[in-house]
Amino acid sequence: MKNIHFIAIGGAAMHNLAIALHKEGYNVSGSDDVIFDPSKSRLEKYDLLPEQFGWFPKKINKEIDAVILGMHAKPDNPELLKAQELGLNIYSYPEYLYQQSKNMHRVVVAGSHGKTTITSMILHVLDKLKIDVNYMVGSQLKGFETMVQLDDSLDTIILEGDEYLSSPIDARPKIFWYHPHTTVISGIAWDHINKFPIEEDYNHLFAEYIETIEAGGKLIYNAEDHILNNYAEAFRGNIDKIPYKTPEFIVEDSTYFLKTAQGNIPLQVLGKHNMQNIEAARKVCQTFNISDADFYRVIQSFKGADKRLEKIFDQDGRIIFKDFAHAPSKVAASVTAVRNAYPNNKVIAVLELHTYSSLNKDFLPQYKDKLNSVDEAIVFYSPKAMAIKRMSPIPKEWIVKAFNRDDLRVFTEPEDLHEYLYNKSLKDSVLLLMSSGNYGGLDLEKLKTLS
Repeated sequence: MKNIHFIAIGGAAMHNLAIALHKEGYNVSGSDDVIFDPSKSRLEKYDLLPEQFGWFPKKINKEIDAVILGMHAKPDNPELLKAQELGLNIYSYPEYLYQQSKNMHRVVVAGSHGKTTITSMILHVLDKLKIDVNYMVGSQLKGFETMVQLDDSLDTIILEGDEYLSSPIDARPKIFWYHPHTTVISGIAWDHINKFPIEEDYNHLFAEYIETIEAGGKLIYNAEDHILNNYAEAFRGNIDKIPYKTPEFIVEDSTYFLKTAQGNIPLQVLGKHNMQNIEAARKVCQTFNISDADFYRVIQSFKGADKRLEKIFDQDGRIIFKDFAHAPSKVAASVTAVRNAYPNNKVIAVLELHTYSSLNKDFLPQYKDKLNSVDEAIVFYSPKAMAIKRMSPIPKEWIVKAFNRDDLRVFTEPEDLHEYLYNKSLKDSVLLLMSSGNYGGLDLEKLKTLS
């Protein structure tokens, strides 16, 4: 299959897969209705950026060996309809990755939270120890040009396993495709309410996922998650079960230290959740015969995955973190991590409600008390964005009630939020920005200058 066409090539995973195949000698083409940076710049670098944005059925012909369909497309996408009419091979990207890795040892990192960071930690350690593997991870990792590698000469692949749907025409969770030989499950916390409106159904998909592990494989799981622990203990298949728990750690002068046989190991990441992530990564690295001494020596230099509690500014007592957190469990973990690291600073948390789940009135109560440990709490959401998504309006009063914090500041206009933040002094303060969006175009460079 040398001629590959991507429908919705601008996605985070999609554009990285397109570049990886291009570098392996495939003829790659693609379309999308809009592409933002960093995808845009990366595609342009490899001459893969579409000349025009939009959908063009004329691009689809019988010379195409495979069409890879991204979630951003719709079931009635004109290019998809043409591909179906011609009877072309159409894959979701997880299905295609499985086809490419059938003969490889597959290591999959799954769970409701931490999977990007755990995958990045594993890749960081393997890279520093000169162990070459194939991989796919959903976030940029420092030192890696692209976040997908598919080299036929390598016998192992590390995959970040997302539980969201595979494609607009394939409602199976992505992780169901991979059939891992080794897998991590970091924990279960209800998410993606637009596709899993019943919490028990969302939880149970991880029990079904465990059943897809190859015979003789390994399940590495967070035993402190009682739902996950019950699923693992109940499974009677032929696999090795490897539980893990939060390792011992201390916090001194805003630095987290792991307590190990090699002494206290200083880290560049924050929070109990990252201590759990490190322990999961260590368990995986043990399957590569990496010693604990080597693991702890290398993990000290891990600075985190892009936008995962990433410190983007630290000057004169003014600190800014950028974080992808949006689900309630992730928000709570990030807030606690920063609060514990900076007990003497004022902590200001800004959360954008951006996803279908976070903007669902039935899901909002999941955020109760999640911002109560910070000194100032701010929530931003866009009624205009909700209208585009055809969602019912949510009054500000519902937001305040859901978070259970009377002094919560709620902004619905980007300009008002931007003006408030640009004019706010951050002296002796930590600003924690949490969103999978961009706060309606908040200029982070300007924020750094004015704070």
